[in-house]
Amino acid sequence: MSLMNRDINKIAIVRLSALGDIVNSAVVLQFIKQFYPHAEIDWITEEVFSPLLQNHPYINNVHTLNLKKFKKEKSFTLLWENIQKARSFAPYDLVIDMQGLLKSAIVTRVLSRNTHGFDKESTRESLAALFYKTSSHIAYDESVIKRNCFVASDALNFSITDKMILNKEAIFPVSKNFSLEKDKKNILLIIGASWPSKIYPKELLLQVCKALDVRVYIAWGNESEKNDAQWIANSSKNVHLAPKLSLSELVSYVSSMDLIIGNDTGPTHMAWAQNIPSITLFGPTNERMIYETKKNVSIQSDSEVDIFKINKNDFSIKNISPLEITTTAQRLLNGL
Repeated sequence: MSLMNRDINKIAIVRLSALGDIVNSAVVLQFIKQFYPHAEIDWITEEVFSPLLQNHPYINNVHTLNLKKFKKEKSFTLLWENIQKARSFAPYDLVIDMQGLLKSAIVTRVLSRNTHGFDKESTRESLAALFYKTSSHIAYDESVIKRNCFVASDALNFSITDKMILNKEAIFPVSKNFSLEKDKKNILLIIGASWPSKIYPKELLLQVCKALDVRVYIAWGNESEKNDAQWIANSSKNVHLAPKLSLSELVSYVSSMDLIIGNDTGPTHMAWAQNIPSITLFGPTNERMIYETKKNVSIQSDSEVDIFKINKNDFSIKNISPLEITTTAQRLLNGL
């Protein structure tokens, strides 16, 4: 193991978005604290995701920007305000860009001259590497969890092993107790996703619900998802709508379940983060997006995925058999 850099006392992590990416990045916090127990760690993110990171035991400060609003409004006044705001967060001994995009690289460079990120061969936006003092090389098609762990640990001169990842503690604190009935196993379905082609059809999910002798809850984030959830609930006696949940409540809700089944999206990834069994369904994307374990598994459609050129019109997720999902669910629920 490499020698630690004892001069690093204040670290900033830049991971602006999105929910699933932040969930899959936050695993590094516990490992940084193992090797740098006295270091202060700040996190820079988009405003909308800050509640997920607030009150985290390993984060000293969560700083927010609103670059999404700048992108939407094309206001350079707003961009300048964000840059000035970012400058006020400094100084840092080291800033690690875990996103690897041009926007995150610029924020990283504004925060400090001592910057670290992915090299130009390891990210989609190679120009981002120009803003780093040092960089890491790791294959772009490697597991995102391994990529995140490597870029952070390489920046700080230590190693994160597979054994450490497999034995990780739950990533986020549980802030609320959800008392669920325990006469049957409780499953949470995550039915939404960022693209329509990543969504498993509700008609097939209904077949899954009817085939399992469990209590099923469905999480929803908008009215369209709520309507789909209600349609499934109206057609199956064992299905219930989850309450409207904040990000921190979602963590607690996921943590109270026996199994999560969902699309490739942030709430599904929370199951792995919290050490809860899960089945992630993949169509236009693939298992690169998760870290598979004995209890966190993926089911991939018959599509050949090119991770370097994602086809958002690939609706092959609908070809996944409900029987394969229910068989896998029963195995996980039985601890096999």
